[in-house]
Formats: sequence, structure tokens, C-alpha cells
Amino acid sequence: MNGFDWPALLRLGLNGLGLKPAEFWALTPAELMLMLGQEGGAVAPLSRARLSELAAAFPDVTKGTGDG
Repeated sequence: MNGFDWPALLRLGLNGLGLKPAEFWALTPAELMLMLGQEGGAVAPLSRARLSELAAAFPDVTKGTGDG
């Protein structure tokens, strides 16, 4: 998520979760996302398969003498 849609999150917190404004603003974004059933941006650990994909996409390159 590149930033938060605060008006939408406030509506979800107040209307969807029944929070009072002070309760909403006391939450961290991670706590709010957890209450809304989101993972809160948790990222799975890098798997061996994903590492292989990245290595194939971005191979190590040995610099030549003309590369500076």
C-alpha cells in the first residue's frame, strides 16, 4: 500500500467496526488492518524458488576491463 486512504479507513473503523473516533485514532495502522481482516502488509519470507527467479532475472555480471 502506497499510503493510506484515511477517509475510507475512518469509515470502515467507525461504521464497520463500531469504533469511537478516539479509539480509531489510538490504533496503529497495523492494528487497524488486523481488525479489518488484512494481513497488514506482512510479506512472506523469500523462498528458494523466488530466489532462483530473481537470480535468473538479475544475474551477477562480471565487469570487464572497459566498464570502469
